[in-house]
Amino acid sequence: MPFQERLFKVTREERARNLCSTCYGHRRLCGKPVCPILTKAETLMRLEKGLNKENIFGSSPPAVFVGSWNYPKVIAGPLVPPLPSVDSSVMDAPELWLDKTMDEILSYRFSLVRGKRFVEVKSARAPSSLLSTFQEVVMASKPVDTEMWFNKRPRLDVVFTSREPPSGPSASITRAVLAENPKVPRPVEKVVSDTDLKAIEGIVTLYDSEISQRQITRMLSIGLLGTRRLKRLVPTEWSITAVDDILGKKIHKEILGYPWINEFMVFGHKALSNNVQILLFPSSWMFEAQEAWLTSADSVPGVDFEFVWGRKTYASNLAGAYYASRLPVLEYLRRIRRQAGALVFMEVYPDWIPIGVWRFREICREALRKEPLRFSTFEESLGELRKRLTLPLDKWLEKSQIATWHKKQKKMTSFLGQSAV
Repeated sequence: MPFQERLFKVTREERARNLCSTCYGHRRLCGKPVCPILTKAETLMRLEKGLNKENIFGSSPPAVFVGSWNYPKVIAGPLVPPLPSVDSSVMDAPELWLDKTMDEILSYRFSLVRGKRFVEVKSARAPSSLLSTFQEVVMASKPVDTEMWFNKRPRLDVVFTSREPPSGPSASITRAVLAENPKVPRPVEKVVSDTDLKAIEGIVTLYDSEISQRQITRMLSIGLLGTRRLKRLVPTEWSITAVDDILGKKIHKEILGYPWINEFMVFGHKALSNNVQILLFPSSWMFEAQEAWLTSADSVPGVDFEFVWGRKTYASNLAGAYYASRLPVLEYLRRIRRQAGALVFMEVYPDWIPIGVWRFREICREALRKEPLRFSTFEESLGELRKRLTLPLDKWLEKSQIATWHKKQKKMTSFLGQSAV
């Protein structure tokens, strides 16, 4: 099966979790401290002058969006703020958002006008001049001045998705030009020009060359990666999880040859109404992620897991959150050149606003940058987690496959013939 047909589509359950409140900002019925509807209205008032005609000029972060509706003929186009003098680089940089307020993040995203054009996904193999312009935007390492023309003025609507941060007004695009030559990193230029390089190999090459994961995801999405015969556009929300999984599998193969850690390590970080706690323990590689939406007193975590050789099926319970949290754990183990088992606990608090699955990846990365608390036993580490989690730990342990397995397999090293050091 071709690579692009194995991409990770968003589940119905994942979409259902991201529905906005029905009060539309009038009475704050949801209880959230920040209402996305009101923030949208405030942002659009600031943009009004730039949206009163059928073309806009601004500096794309750089960013594009490729939708999944009507696949294989999808809607694609660049994201451009109608604010020529503003620094747009942070508007599409989730790795810089953890210390921002929800108001700031929503304001960034709602300021981006989305150009829309129906594009057949296989047209990436022989792109039109318009699609080529979209691709040039994504290849840039820095914001690039872009002008777009529309059939009519951008419509003031906002769409929330489960994996991609929202964007603001949108309109059907008829023409787009770059007002400057984009600065393209050499690794990007090399990978794009190699029409015999498979998409997976291109993704790994770019990652090893320290190209940001955000840019790699956009490149996959707009059809810049893969062999000439197989290139195609990939909906943005699918490409996010595909890149998380591809990079995770690549690192997973590396760490299987490393020795085990020799202690229990607890990491954690809270941001943007999410709480992530991570337990690493002496073991061959195994991974379990649990996600609890604390919207009621009887919340039950969803769970997905894998043992030493990884998953063979899609993590359908947690979907994108599973792959987004697994990658940072693998990155950390590669950094310390060790192998371990991992339990990741993710809490989503009631005042959370849906701005994408990226937050689990970035919160995990931030947690793993900190110095961990270290323990000599499994029970001691669980005691620390009890203090850090809002949902009682027993509810997490009831759902955990790996915690149960760990308690029963005290002598794992005896039959693996491997030294747990």
